[in-house]
Amino acid sequence: MQLDDRSLDLLFRNARTHNGWQEKPVSDELIKQLYDLMKWAPTSANASPARLVFIKSASAKQRLLPAMISGNEEKTRTAPVTVIVAQDHEFYEKLPQLFPHTDARAWFAGNQALIDTTAFRNATLQGAYLIIAARALGLDVGPMSGFDNTKVDAEFFSGTKIRSNFLINLGYGDATKLFPRGPRLTFDESSRIL
Repeated sequence: MQLDDRSLDLLFRNARTHNGWQEKPVSDELIKQLYDLMKWAPTSANASPARLVFIKSASAKQRLLPAMISGNEEKTRTAPVTVIVAQDHEFYEKLPQLFPHTDARAWFAGNQALIDTTAFRNATLQGAYLIIAARALGLDVGPMSGFDNTKVDAEFFSGTKIRSNFLINLGYGDATKLFPRGPRLTFDESSRIL
């Protein structure tokens, strides 16, 4: 089975990174549907280390905005939702539940380098899955790195082993505020088959 061209256009070829947003809310039900779709995508040992904070309220946005670089403040303030994609550096405590057929927790306990690498890599994957799932559900996205992770972590994850990775503005994009489409590398410029 293969997706048709219309679906591939929606997910990849015609999808854009949005910087401006329509004043159209994203419901809590749609957010939960989004999570319930993206959670099925693979992670190492089914570890699922991503922890997501969906920021919708004006008060929560006010807590986030001081961490944004100046170029990302307005688009974050006006986005219906901003998702903090973070990783839990104690994800391995859930492995008895998520990967029950072996003692996968023992692979990680006490091995901080492996914990950190696995948490970061797989939470990043889950954030990418969230982007694709959002597009599949008719939402637009604007992923960003332009913020102060330390400020976000202090504000939203103080006293935990959860650390922010990147942000995704989420909603219904305003196509009039899109930048021109950037080029991409060709296969030969970026890849090889051995």
